Amino acid sequence: MQKLTRDDLYSLEKYSAIRKDFRAEVMAHKKPRRIAIGAHANLYFEDRMTMQYQIQEMLRIERIFEAEAIQEELDAYNPLIPDGSNWKATFMIEYGDPEVRKVELAKLIGIEQAVWVQIDGFDRVTPISNEDLERTTEEKTSSVHFMRIELSPAMASAAKAGAAIRMGIDHPNYQGDVILSDDSRHSLVSDLE
Repeated sequence: MQKLTRDDLYSLEKYSAIRKDFRAEVMAHKKPRRIAIGAHANLYFEDRMTMQYQIQEMLRIERIFEAEAIQEELDAYNPLIPDGSNWKATFMIEYGDPEVRKVELAKLIGIEQAVWVQIDGFDRVTPISNEDLERTTEEKTSSVHFMRIELSPAMASAAKAGAAIRMGIDHPNYQGDVILSDDSRHSLVSDLE
């Protein structure tokens, strides 16, 4: 999947004019790309559109218009765009109550290593997590992790041919799994070359 360049981005003025419609388009696009595993863990699969939205929002909020600062945003978010042989996801552990979240994150150390993806007919794949920096301490895990899920060419071909895709978590304090809906499978398969 092609990375974003400055030429792909809207100016602040143009983005202001189209933001409402673009946001609606992105939210609809993101819906099948959110995979809930149990009640408190979600994988949000990123792609070129979701990253363009993130960058546009950062430029808008921070009022960034200098070329160097725009490039810094591109450099920060482009690594989250899939490369054609993988999926990239933001993994979030979500508890609404901050006190509950604090207690649960202390119980979930190592959860990012317990996430798995399986294409029907193949072994499970464990994502590569947090390549940019460590997000777990001895006291707790972070509520946000970044994951890269590498697929073999055979796995990618099977997924594109319609094989079921299952995702789950096998952690001592959190388990769950889900088979992707057709809409979610179709959306994620579009990331593969």
